[in-house]
Amino acid sequence: MTTSYEERTGTVEKSPGEEADAVAPRSPRSRAFVLTAALSLALLVGCLLSAAIGAYSIPLGDVLSSVQHRIGLGGQELDRVGESVLWNVRLPRVVLALLVGASLGCAGALMQGVFGNPLAEPGVIGISAGAAVGAVASIALGLSFFGNWTITVCAFVAGLVTVLLVYTLSRSGGRTEVVTLILTGIAVNAFAGALIGLFIFFADNAQITQITFWQLGSLSQATWPKVLAVLPCALAGLLIAPFYARKLDLLALGERPARHLGVDVERLRIVLVLVVALLTAAAVAVAGIISFVGLLVPHLLRMANGPGHRFLVPGSALGGALVLVAGDLAARTVAAPAELPLGVLTALFGSPFFFWLLRRTRRKQGGWA
Repeated sequence: MTTSYEERTGTVEKSPGEEADAVAPRSPRSRAFVLTAALSLALLVGCLLSAAIGAYSIPLGDVLSSVQHRIGLGGQELDRVGESVLWNVRLPRVVLALLVGASLGCAGALMQGVFGNPLAEPGVIGISAGAAVGAVASIALGLSFFGNWTITVCAFVAGLVTVLLVYTLSRSGGRTEVVTLILTGIAVNAFAGALIGLFIFFADNAQITQITFWQLGSLSQATWPKVLAVLPCALAGLLIAPFYARKLDLLALGERPARHLGVDVERLRIVLVLVVALLTAAAVAVAGIISFVGLLVPHLLRMANGPGHRFLVPGSALGGALVLVAGDLAARTVAAPAELPLGVLTALFGSPFFFWLLRRTRRKQGGWA
């Protein structure tokens, strides 16, 4: 039995009679609206809680009052310590979690759409590892030509260079095969790991501590300048991505049908791989390596609302932001006064999900050949 493009992507339109007679779950469009509203509400609550809870507790009402005062809608200032904690420590961290989580979630949805595989994530083609090499190299070599921005700039540039290198090496005859791209990414990941190990070997104790902390992933060093560093790249990628949702739906039918329907598959892959590199490199540059967000979020939303990318791409950005805001709050409070590395926490919960996903895929479809 065959299914149409609309049926596969969840955009099929029903006649009024069919809607009245159908005894089925709510339509994909209304389900997407409900999920979007739920994610948005949960994200708002998560942001408020993250701003309020910590070593220095700030009541939710005071948080709202201070925000209202700052934007000129009434309210009142907190005391000097409360204002400093809220605006110089908590809110930069919340905003950075929003940007990094949204970038990683959206990048994961794009990667899975481009590769046609729900097990793909941004790290699969070496973006995260390449960015890590740039950051570790700047720390181990003591580079400081950009001042406090040196690590961020080196990580971002190295991530972009890595993805361009992977894409160039995987091209043959003007085309890029997905399997070749993935295998090239695996090789680059291995080489990047060796370079990181080499830099750590020659680093001193202080540098090793800084490298280790960065590799574990954390938002503890969040500041407004770091927010501004990731903001342009994150906004550019998040605004561009939804425009390619329909083409990703067509690509899900297969390369040949997509070409017949007018999709330039090679150009689509080039553009989206660059968008993924932009989103991931910017996120890794300011937060370190935070894994499994790009894998877990898009797949959960796909299970909830189907494979249609019109909801999946923006929904993954919302879901990724929610996961990272909640994860950062947990990292700060679970072992207080100590702080757990955020990357360790996401891997701790993401790894069991990945194993479950592998078993589910193998049971239903015989694995990914």
